[in-house]
Amino acid sequence: MKPEFDTDKSIYLQIAESIEDDILQKNIEEEAQVPSTNQLAVMYRINPATAAKGINMLVNEGILYKKRGIGMFVSSGAVEKIRSKRRASFYDKYIVPLLDEAANLDISKDEITDMINEVRKK
Repeated sequence: MKPEFDTDKSIYLQIAESIEDDILQKNIEEEAQVPSTNQLAVMYRINPATAAKGINMLVNEGILYKKRGIGMFVSSGAVEKIRSKRRASFYDKYIVPLLDEAANLDISKDEITDMINEVRKK
């Protein structure tokens, strides 16, 4: 998990994204327990309510689930849910603006592909 926060985004969103990142990178496996809101609050020096908001967001998305009296756990299938959500976001956040700007600059799809392939060589 990231020790510092970006000032451009709500802390609870960054908490949720950090947990998602750990799940995608297999630092936290499906069906494994995630840190509690109190542990997150201590780790990041934030209000437990802020940490809880990030955790609850993931619960509402079906990425985490609660075992009463034990804690929060990663749902089975969470990796695919996160990937699916992020793919949709990636398309809207990066691909659409990229293609819009390419059209403004009269850059063809082939030229974009060549640019991508060139970056991948580095």
